[in-house]
Amino acid sequence: MGAEGGPTGESEGERLPPDVRSYERFTKMDGAQYDRVNEFMRDRTYITAREWALARLCADFRTETGVEMTKIGENLPELVPFMTDTYTPQAVNQARASFEEKVRMAGATFLYGAMSGFFTADELDDLMYEVTETAKFLLEVEGVDLAVAEELEAEDRISAVMREVREASEELREEEQAAD
Repeated sequence: MGAEGGPTGESEGERLPPDVRSYERFTKMDGAQYDRVNEFMRDRTYITAREWALARLCADFRTETGVEMTKIGENLPELVPFMTDTYTPQAVNQARASFEEKVRMAGATFLYGAMSGFFTADELDDLMYEVTETAKFLLEVEGVDLAVAEELEAEDRISAVMREVREASEELREEEQAAD
């Protein structure tokens, strides 16, 4: 054993896999406490801080053969500053599955609201702006640097799709009313 506890005296950072050592997705969260991050997430989304962080890691540590659940779980405190415990591969997978299910449910709820005629086109635009701002903030926290042109292009694409959804749902409702 080396002087610093490792077999050859290597430091804790040197024992980490290179991709874990160089991972910088959540560096803006250094010093953040899990409870505060979780409260922020719960106030703005249906997902927890745990689900968000682990889903992001699963996307980032995907290989040709699958997701490196063990690596994520064992190195969680080094990968995400506000996560202090390690996780089993099963716990990582459960958090990812929970994230995916909540995204599906939130998406279905949103589309139902958009397609049902509950919102005017202007209200949908306002809603899209609000949720887009939250999503952009989360991406920025993850360390993604969105250029203004990219932001505007994404907003335009989303708005166009939402207009198409609204128009298609109006046509469907009109066809159903005509058939009655």
